[in-house]
Amino acid sequence: MLIQQNVNYHKMALVEVKELLDSGVHFGHLTRKWDPNMAPYIYMERNGIHIINLYKTAAKLEEASEALAKIAISGRKILFVATKKQAKDIVSEKAGNVNMPYITERWPGGMLTNFVTIRKAVKKMATIDRMKKDGTFLTLSKKERLQVDRLRAKLEKNLGSISDMTRLPGALFVIDIKREHIAIKEAQKLNIPIFAMVDTNSDPRQVDYVIPANDDASKSIEKILTNVTEAIAEGLATRKAEKETKDAEKAAAEAPKEVKTEAPVEAKAPAEAKAEVAEKTTEAPKAKKAAAPKAAKAKKAAAPKATEAPAEEEAPKEEK
Repeated sequence: MLIQQNVNYHKMALVEVKELLDSGVHFGHLTRKWDPNMAPYIYMERNGIHIINLYKTAAKLEEASEALAKIAISGRKILFVATKKQAKDIVSEKAGNVNMPYITERWPGGMLTNFVTIRKAVKKMATIDRMKKDGTFLTLSKKERLQVDRLRAKLEKNLGSISDMTRLPGALFVIDIKREHIAIKEAQKLNIPIFAMVDTNSDPRQVDYVIPANDDASKSIEKILTNVTEAIAEGLATRKAEKETKDAEKAAAEAPKEVKTEAPVEAKAPAEAKAEVAEKTTEAPKAKKAAAPKAAKAKKAAAPKATEAPAEEEAPKEEK
C-alpha cells in the first residue's frame, strides 16, 4: 500500500514537471550572465544557456504555495509586483481573481516604508470621486476640473489596484527581483516575507521563498502564477469555511443562555409554595389558640355536674 502511494506521488510530481517543461519554465539566461548563487538550482548548460532543474522548481513551488495559503488563511493581503511588459496583464488578471493588490506600473518609492503617505494619495482619489457624486466638482472652473481629472487618472493608474489595501501586506510576490530591487529592499527593511520567481541571473539570497523559473516568458509566468493563485484561493476558501463554523458555534452557544435566563422565572414557583406552607404553619398555631378558650369553657361547664353527683349520693345516707 505504501509503495503504491509513493508511486502515485512520483507520477504526480512527473506530471507537474512535464507541465513546467511545456511552459518553458526551465530556460535560464546566458551562461555569462549567471549569478553563482543560483548554481544549486541549475541542471545543466546547453548552447550557452543555463537550464533550470525543474524538480527543484516543483518542490520550491509547492513550498511557496503552502506558505501563501497560510497567509491567505490568516486574512493578510499578498502584494504582487511585476512591472515588466510580458507580466503586467497576467499579474493583473490572476491577482484580481483572488482579490489581492498588485503593482504593474512604476513602483512608487516608499510604497511600503512610507505607507501612510501612499494611503493619503489613495484617500485623495476617494475624495475626488465623492466630489463628483455630490456635485461640488461642477462648481470648479474648467481648468481646475481638467487638472483634477488628470490627477485622478494618474492615481488610478499607479495606485488603483491597491485602493483596498488598508495596511501593510503580509507578503510580497515579485517577478524579476533585479528589476524590482527597490520593492525588495523596502520589504527587507520591514521584515515582510518575499516570494519571487528567480532566474539564473539573480541572487536568490535576497528572497525568503525562491521559485527558480524563467521570469521572461509569458507562458512561464502564467504557469507559476496559476499555481500560486490557486493555493491562495484555497486558503481564502478555508478561511471562509472556518468563519462560518465559528459563527454557527457562536449562535449555538448563545441559544442556551436565553433558556437559562428563563429558568429563574420558573424557579419562583417552589419559592411561592414554601411561602404558602409557611403561612399555613403560622395559621395552625392561631387556630390552636382560638380553640383553646372553647376547650376551657367546656371544662368549666362540665365541672358543676361533677360536683352535683356526690350530693345526691349523700342524701340516702341521711335517711337511714
